[in-house]
Amino acid sequence: MQTTERVKKPKNPKRFIIIGVVAAVILTVGIIYWVIGSHYENTDNAQLDANIVPIRASVAGYIKTIHFKDNEHVKKGQLLINIDETDLKTRVAQAQAALENSKANLLSVQNNASALNQNAESSSLSSTAVEQTIHSAKSKLQKAEDDFKRTENMFNAKASTQSQYDAAKSDLEVAKAQYEGAVDQYKSATAQANGVHSQAEAQQAQVTLAQALVRQREAELILAQTQLAYATVEAPCDGIISKRSVEEGQYITIGAPLCSEIDKEIFWVTANFKETQIEQIKLGQEAEVKLDAYPGLVLKGKIESYIGATGAKFSLLPPDNSTGNFVKVVQRVPVRIAITDFPKASADVLFPGLSAFVEVRIK
Repeated sequence: MQTTERVKKPKNPKRFIIIGVVAAVILTVGIIYWVIGSHYENTDNAQLDANIVPIRASVAGYIKTIHFKDNEHVKKGQLLINIDETDLKTRVAQAQAALENSKANLLSVQNNASALNQNAESSSLSSTAVEQTIHSAKSKLQKAEDDFKRTENMFNAKASTQSQYDAAKSDLEVAKAQYEGAVDQYKSATAQANGVHSQAEAQQAQVTLAQALVRQREAELILAQTQLAYATVEAPCDGIISKRSVEEGQYITIGAPLCSEIDKEIFWVTANFKETQIEQIKLGQEAEVKLDAYPGLVLKGKIESYIGATGAKFSLLPPDNSTGNFVKVVQRVPVRIAITDFPKASADVLFPGLSAFVEVRIK
């Protein structure tokens, strides 16, 4: 029986070299990705955002003219809509007339108050003059009393005549009458002065009331003028007008939506990072943003703020883990990234809501 021996072929060393090279490349790439990954946090759960300004009516009326078309580029202050001004101008005219009337009334009341104040001063002077008369009458009365006492003593001592006694008595009675008359006149003058002063004070209150009415009419005029200005609707910023919801001739009420404007001046990115990534992300860190719509466009930014809660807490029906149906889900924390290097030429091709990829340098 013939036997055959199998000859073992020598192994090809190139095969091991290729395997070694591939393994080295894979290991090198893995190390590179690991090193890069330890210096960056990234997410593709992000979108571009901008201010979308709802434009609403501040006055009621009929739409007179519309000066824009949907999706038109506008500048800040550009005229958008005219609301019919007929009723508003009438209100302004009425407010002006009411203000002029209240001012005329104020002038009349002030004149009356001035006259009453003068009368009050005059009454006070008259009262003072009468008071001086009382002092004079009192002095005369005291002299008449002293003369009468002396004459009476002399008459009792047979040192004066009956006529002298009667004359002294008559002078005393006249002095008493003059004194009492002066006192009554002073009381009357004082009462009259007090009454005039009361009238002056009441008239001064009317002046204060008239001044308040003038201020009220001025405020009504300012309000009417402001409402008239609201009949002209202007663009609040540079951007694109969209979602027009009115037509010429349509009647609108206060607060009715007219259109919306997308602000093309300021953009930012809202990136929803996993809660396991937040520990390494700090305010002020640099970020790089790439948009799915424009792969070649790279935007520079920095971490500006956190929203303050996870996105789930702002949902219509936030999860309640206390119900017993608990399934742990990694939460997302919205982070606002300010665009620091924004190419103005790209504003026309950037739209809020575009998907983005964000990479934050953490080291």
